[in-house]
Amino acid sequence: MCGICGIIGTTAEKGQVLERMMKAMEHRGPDGRDTYISEDAMLGFQRLSIIDLETGMQPMQSEDRSKALVFNGEIYNYRILREMLRQKGHLFKSDSDSEVILHGYEEYGEAFLDKLRGMFSFAVWDEKERTLFAARDYFGIKPFYYTVIGGTLVFASEIKSILEHPGYCREVNEEALEQYLSFQYSVLPETFFKGIYQLPPGHYLTYTLSDEGCPPHQGACIAGSPHGVPDVARYFDPSLKPGRDMGEERLLEDVKNVIGQSVRRHMVSDVEVASFLSSGVDSSLVAAVSGCSRTFTVGFENEGALYDETACARELADKLKTDHRCRYITKREFTEAVPRVMYHLDEPLGDASAVALYFLAQEASKEVKVVLSGEGADEIFGGYNIYLEPKALRCLKWLPIGARRALASAAEKLPKHMKGRNYLIRASQSLKERYIGNAYIFRAGERRQILRRQGHAGEPQEFLKDAYDGIVHLPDSEQMQSIDIKYWLPGDILQKADKMSMAHSLELRVPFLDRDVFQVARQIPHRLKTKHYTTKYMLRRAADAYLPEKVSHKKKLGFPVPIRNWMKEQDWYKEIEETFTGSAARKYFNTERLTELLEEHRDGKEDNSRKIWTVYAFLVWYRVFFEDKVISQV
Repeated sequence: MCGICGIIGTTAEKGQVLERMMKAMEHRGPDGRDTYISEDAMLGFQRLSIIDLETGMQPMQSEDRSKALVFNGEIYNYRILREMLRQKGHLFKSDSDSEVILHGYEEYGEAFLDKLRGMFSFAVWDEKERTLFAARDYFGIKPFYYTVIGGTLVFASEIKSILEHPGYCREVNEEALEQYLSFQYSVLPETFFKGIYQLPPGHYLTYTLSDEGCPPHQGACIAGSPHGVPDVARYFDPSLKPGRDMGEERLLEDVKNVIGQSVRRHMVSDVEVASFLSSGVDSSLVAAVSGCSRTFTVGFENEGALYDETACARELADKLKTDHRCRYITKREFTEAVPRVMYHLDEPLGDASAVALYFLAQEASKEVKVVLSGEGADEIFGGYNIYLEPKALRCLKWLPIGARRALASAAEKLPKHMKGRNYLIRASQSLKERYIGNAYIFRAGERRQILRRQGHAGEPQEFLKDAYDGIVHLPDSEQMQSIDIKYWLPGDILQKADKMSMAHSLELRVPFLDRDVFQVARQIPHRLKTKHYTTKYMLRRAADAYLPEKVSHKKKLGFPVPIRNWMKEQDWYKEIEETFTGSAARKYFNTERLTELLEEHRDGKEDNSRKIWTVYAFLVWYRVFFEDKVISQV
């Protein structure tokens, strides 16, 4: 696990710029650093030593020195691939997974991506062809950001690294803000920083330098300098394809076998591997199958069982006989950490559990360099409680749509807290109308009420139209699952997992997001996804072989954080109120409406905690990156 960056093309003060870019993400790799510099390319590398501690340093060059690689991630099947490449005549100088990518690309080109099992973002510079080839893993576990500045490509593992390039002028992407207010995460290819893009999961990028005239829309090229245009293409589509119903018991064996294989694969390391452990089935199953000797969890003391899973985690840890560590987070610690969390996230995230994950990673990093975690299980096995909604709504499906809409119109006039009101409203809506993902914070109308300026973002449903058009053949619950795999998983879940772990130089591995696991999970028949109104039914059955029933069949909780209560307490309420009336808030929002949301929540009229947090997170992020200026000191 590392941090990578690079500049392809002409940049003034080359060495100093690359140095600053590397320094900005030193936390991703504090164990070592090195560079590759040629006339047309500069590559930078910050290393967190996990595999081949002695000879795995990057940038790594091919035997004829015509190609150079920087790579962030882990390739778990690298030993098999290395032997395959040796048989084809490739010579290896190290025992690292990095060198396997370099030789694999030499041998197969982009087709080598399909052979990789792991998490990765990497870039290979071909000096002869003057071409950069970069790729991001299948599900978006590892990040890759890029921009073109005056005909020069600049890329990095984190946006803050790109910000160190003197040619980039910071500007907020207001279209990203509009969509963020609905989705709670940055959903567009173009990030919150205007002109900086994230390479989508399952995509690769090629960039070839040319000495001809500057292409359009690339800004002011340096006279006579080489330049290029990024070309992005998809190589993997994580689509659900329910297969032939082979029977529950046979499928169960496939699920158990593939999860066992993936967890063992993810244990490949030259340093100790530990595991996160909540009270839920996902991390518990990973911890049990892996046999890790250390486990970690966090909770919120004196906040009740809903916000403290440490007792259940401790009980399971005792059964698994692990050295278990708990960290309790206070309200003061939580609120003081928000600016640091937003700094490390690079973009605002309206998911308060990112702060809890920040502390969990901090605790684990005191003891180990690598942890396993349960991210991805809910998306690929169908684990969210909202996936049960289509079954619940079937009771009114027999009514004509006109009658359902009439009922919904009547229901909207009822008190908001009345039982059954939301059910009637949602039953009148199509799936595309009501579901944009696990979060739907501000509807389009609500967005317009709080935003000071209206942009051209369009409604969330318009953004997802093409995605929905490609999955109309699936049942409603699997359409929901597909949307979450393609957007929620990389945009929220994996974004915070990577950034919060790497903030503490900790490598986080996710065994459920393995190509082979997905190949089995994507074929699970619809009837076995939520059988008996049980989410991720097949995964829970597989977990029965390793875990007590009260763990394997525990209801999904997520990563609960008590912001709902804390926002009503005077000290934090006052700080949020000041933020909601500050200069940044006045620039982007109707502050009167923000204050109303806060007051309604304090007085118990509405639970506005998620809306308040979503706006608050953006404003804190804006302060860190656009007002404090010296962001590296956060």
